[in-house]
Amino acid sequence: MEQIENTKNPIQVADRLFGALEYLSVRPSAGLSEIAAHLRLNKSTAHRVLASLEYLGYVQQDPVEGRYELTLKVLSLSEQILQRMDIRDVVHPYLRRLMEQTGETVHFVRQDGVDAVYLDNVETTRSSVRMISRVGSRIPLYRSGVGKAMMADMPEEELREVWNASAVVRTTPNTITTYPALVKALRTVRETGYALDNEENEIGIRCIASAIRIPGDGHRYAFSISAPVTRMDDDRVQQLSHIILEVKENLDATPIRHLSPASTRSAGNQT
Repeated sequence: MEQIENTKNPIQVADRLFGALEYLSVRPSAGLSEIAAHLRLNKSTAHRVLASLEYLGYVQQDPVEGRYELTLKVLSLSEQILQRMDIRDVVHPYLRRLMEQTGETVHFVRQDGVDAVYLDNVETTRSSVRMISRVGSRIPLYRSGVGKAMMADMPEEELREVWNASAVVRTTPNTITTYPALVKALRTVRETGYALDNEENEIGIRCIASAIRIPGDGHRYAFSISAPVTRMDDDRVQQLSHIILEVKENLDATPIRHLSPASTRSAGNQT
């Protein structure tokens, strides 16, 4: 299925610049030939793209090996975005208490197109099992608990648009890969108030999630509890469902606002 990202960019140079940034974001460094091959450009054109990014301060070249890597300027952009949001400031204490109460890793996400983006997490110290999620990483909506929690709130037209734009891949035997199966799963989410990820994205990990509503904010948010299947059998899911729904009720009743850049400057450090 065609992804939203695959639609043709009307400004070719922007496509090349951001293509290089995205490529470098998932590896420590890369050489000119490697980047040129990924962007499907000749070396001279790829070099001009990288030289532009280097001039702007987003990329640096190792003077010895000649390989390129991202600078911390990219990180500063994401930090500035997150600093404009007091949503995390309000939600984080709930996440920490939820982790302490359950002993499991807790995540907070926002929908971004066909994905959920991790805005915050509180990891458990109970286990050496590491989750693949990290702040800023993405997970497809259709194969995640947080994603299904948010999709359950979508009108049918929007839901179908998201599904049609998703690149549906069966990453585990439990992954939902048909629209009717997704609709059936979302019907259960609406009935119970929470969504499950039954090893649909990663074998060995189950999640229970619920969406929250923020008045006046056009984005969708959700939070989840994730644990190894050895600690997340059906009885534990039932136990955690009561806890997660109570937190959802509390968050839905908590005043949360999304700060614009202007209001952030005027508010200073207030939350």
